[in-house]
Amino acid sequence: MTTTAPGSARVTVIGDALIDELRTPHGAREFVGGAALNVAVGLALLGERVTLVAMLGDDEPATRIRSFLKDYGVRLVESPSTYGTSRAISDRTAGEPRYEFNEAAQRSRIRFDDATRAAIDAADLVVVSCFPFDDADQAAELHAAISRPGVRLAIDGNPRAGMLHDRDAFLANFTAAARDAMLVKLGGDDAELLIGAPLAEFVGRLRAPADGESTTAERADASALRTPAILATAGREGAIVYDDGHEVHADIVDLPGPVVDTMGAGDATLAAVVHHIAVHGVRHTAAGWADALAEAMTIAAATVRHEGATLRLPASSPGLGS
Repeated sequence: MTTTAPGSARVTVIGDALIDELRTPHGAREFVGGAALNVAVGLALLGERVTLVAMLGDDEPATRIRSFLKDYGVRLVESPSTYGTSRAISDRTAGEPRYEFNEAAQRSRIRFDDATRAAIDAADLVVVSCFPFDDADQAAELHAAISRPGVRLAIDGNPRAGMLHDRDAFLANFTAAARDAMLVKLGGDDAELLIGAPLAEFVGRLRAPADGESTTAERADASALRTPAILATAGREGAIVYDDGHEVHADIVDLPGPVVDTMGAGDATLAAVVHHIAVHGVRHTAAGWADALAEAMTIAAATVRHEGATLRLPASSPGLGS
């Protein structure tokens, strides 16, 4: 099922892998999921050589996840869990959806052992999604494990209320990691949960100099102050990339067929942009980001027209993403 081709980039994705349980008035269904897993599978479908670092238990759900990743050609480096495999429950049986996470998800932790560090060191690009940034020790281990983050690290904080233990700690550690990264993905839900403000305000905070940092006029090497590129996704309003003085917007793409499931839209968008960077590098131009967003919005539009969060390519554009 994998589409990996010779010469593709080596990408290591760090974060969550879980079972998504969807409860509706018509019954319950389960899907293999997790934000990091969705990004990893999406990148594999786009042709990259992908390793996923995630926590799994010793149980039947973990077996399903391993099999799913094997089908898509994603190599797995496991962090062991004594609490079993993570599970997210989306209950839509009455009114607004309610979300619950089991103990394993709430105690998610990555083990930075030799296997994990080797996977990180071997990667051309590293993607972090749904990581426990509210754990200071985990944040410190992540920082120590990734060399040259400014040219190889993409981060999606992806905080979830049911897994968040300390909002202030998460915000501080995520912000510190984001300032060192190549690319940072932010969403409207992230802004609301972490700072209680609109997405544009969150973007502004990350693009402002850190406390105590010199201004450009005070520094001989102004290039050292370049902030990471920020990919801001805003649902029906599309997405914007902020980078090096450029602000590039792309609307959502209208494809044939109804929208079926928006759950994987953000993960598909991130996977598509990271894939574009793997192929073309980071082009710090408006035209370069316009190309990346055009691909990403088309892939996201195809993804939401199918059930589940697995990235999809539009049938009319088989060469998209190459």
